Amino acid sequence: MNTSEYVKNAIKTEATDFKAMDERLSDDGLKRLLHAGIGLSTEAGEFLDALKKHIFYGKELDRVNLAEEMGDLFWYMAIISDELGVEFSDVMNRNITKLKARYGEKFSESAAENRDLEKERAILEEQSFKS
Repeated sequence: MNTSEYVKNAIKTEATDFKAMDERLSDDGLKRLLHAGIGLSTEAGEFLDALKKHIFYGKELDRVNLAEEMGDLFWYMAIISDELGVEFSDVMNRNITKLKARYGEKFSESAAENRDLEKERAILEEQSFKS
C-alpha cells in the first residue's frame, strides 16, 4: 500500500458529521471540558518532556519545573471539577475506594489483569455529577 492509498482508506473512517459536532459544541460546558482536556494533555506532555530530557539527554532533573507543571495540571483539573460539579476530595476518595476494590491493600499484576469492572463502575457511579 502506498501513502496515497493509505490516506484514501484512512479518511473513510473519519467522523465528518460536522453539523452534529457543531451542535454538540454549542454547549459551553463541553467547551470548558474540551479546553481542560487539551490543557491536561499539553501539561502532561511538558511534564514528560522534562523527564525525557533528564533520562535520555542527561539534563538535570528540574523538580521545580515538574512541580510547576503539576500545578498547571491541577488548574485544568479545577475547571473539570467545577464543570462536573464534583469536589476534588470526593473524586480522590472514590478513586481510593475503587483501587482498594481492585487491589486490596497492595498492587498485584494478577489483580490488574483480572478486574471486576462492574464492581468498579458501581463504586464510581456513587459519585453525583452536575447535569
